[in-house]
Amino acid sequence: MSRKEVPRAGLVKAALTAKITNAEGARALHLSVRQFKRLKARVRAAGVGALVHRSRGQPSPRRLSADLRAQVVRFMTTTYEGFNDVHLTEKLQEQHALPISRATVRRLRLRLGHPARRRRRAPKHRSRRARAAAFGQLVQLDASPFAWLEDRGPAAALHGLIDDATSIPLALWFRPTEDLHGYLTVLGQTCRTYGVPVTLYGDRLSVFVRNDRHWTLEEELRGQQDPTHFGRVLAELGIGFIQAHSPQAKGRIERLWQTLQDRLVSELRVRGIHTLAGANAFLPAFLADFAPRFARVASAPPAWRPAPRHLDRLLSCRYHRVVARDNTVRLGPRTIQIPPGPGGRSYAGVRVEVRELLDGRAMVVYQHAVLTTQPAPAGAFSLVPRAHPSAARASAHRQRPTHVARVDVTSPALNECVAATRNDDQARGRYCAIPQNQAVSHDSGRSRRRAASTPVPTHPWRQPFSRRERERQRARDEG
Repeated sequence: MSRKEVPRAGLVKAALTAKITNAEGARALHLSVRQFKRLKARVRAAGVGALVHRSRGQPSPRRLSADLRAQVVRFMTTTYEGFNDVHLTEKLQEQHALPISRATVRRLRLRLGHPARRRRRAPKHRSRRARAAAFGQLVQLDASPFAWLEDRGPAAALHGLIDDATSIPLALWFRPTEDLHGYLTVLGQTCRTYGVPVTLYGDRLSVFVRNDRHWTLEEELRGQQDPTHFGRVLAELGIGFIQAHSPQAKGRIERLWQTLQDRLVSELRVRGIHTLAGANAFLPAFLADFAPRFARVASAPPAWRPAPRHLDRLLSCRYHRVVARDNTVRLGPRTIQIPPGPGGRSYAGVRVEVRELLDGRAMVVYQHAVLTTQPAPAGAFSLVPRAHPSAARASAHRQRPTHVARVDVTSPALNECVAATRNDDQARGRYCAIPQNQAVSHDSGRSRRRAASTPVPTHPWRQPFSRRERERQRARDEG
């Protein structure tokens, strides 16, 4: 019996013995009096087992025929093996005109023991995040690859920053692809126009954070990986960074891209702009018109900090190098000559930091002082990391192997030197005497080495620390 049918037996038996009326039994079971009388007749004729539903165990009148099930299973395991449930249902309905549903296909697949092609996951719970209170307290950054110039020009990625409190786009810049150069450019524009923000909110792009599992020995000892080039810039500017684990987390800038893909594309089309240089030249005027239309009022005073004086030096990639004997350092194909220091000082063998700036200049820094600056190379320049910060640091600290001449430990010269040292130590009363005929070799056992380093009884190490204990020991030795 089912859980619903179990209480019926007791009530029907009570009605048969006249302990309750038919109306009371029907009311307790939420049945009509006529149906309760039918149950009484079944129990009186066939016992309590007659209360079980008569259709239980019977095949459903709407189930598929055995031939149709066998046909679906044959297609599932041969022709359409590996298809997902929806795709297989479509093929069976369109190609073979089989009256089958997705639920039936799923049920047959589970009966065969085949796992699903894709696991269905319940949507994650998301909570609404309140806006930042102050202008400049939280800034979201991202890039949007899109056909911004449509078919008139090349594809590009628009890098941008938007303030979380006011929804004001702070800076925009077109680049051929999403890269470090574009992010440092918009960050520099924001710092020069508004100031240094408190925190940036971005995704887990490898430009922002380390996504690799490689740890150097220094990183393992420190318990933290070295940041990326962009992370070093943020650390020197004192800007925090929050990693977004989903596009919805930084939905404000994602909605900005939807708006710009409509409005900015139309503005560029009206003006006939077909190059990235022309589009970048138009962005300041576009932002001046766009920002007031969608700006909101912040609830707290602005939180911007003044930008440092040498901002261009911070927006750079840093590499550690060792100065060669001719006072030069290499940075890719570039060779940078370091002039003589005060009093004609040479910097050969010194570890310096080479910075490659956004405008292409190369700068050599030693102990927070700029030694020299090399102009940008001819032509267009794009700041691309030449090596990872940890790899650059490891290559700078890697020393050339020193070749030491092997010395035969059984040579007479070494034995004479060891004997002279032993005699000197014995004369000073440091160590016990060792037979002179013992040659020093790799075959000396652990006991021999331990005996050679054992101090004599009169050595200070064997003397007690307490004066009273020393007097007692002296009295025992004299007695």
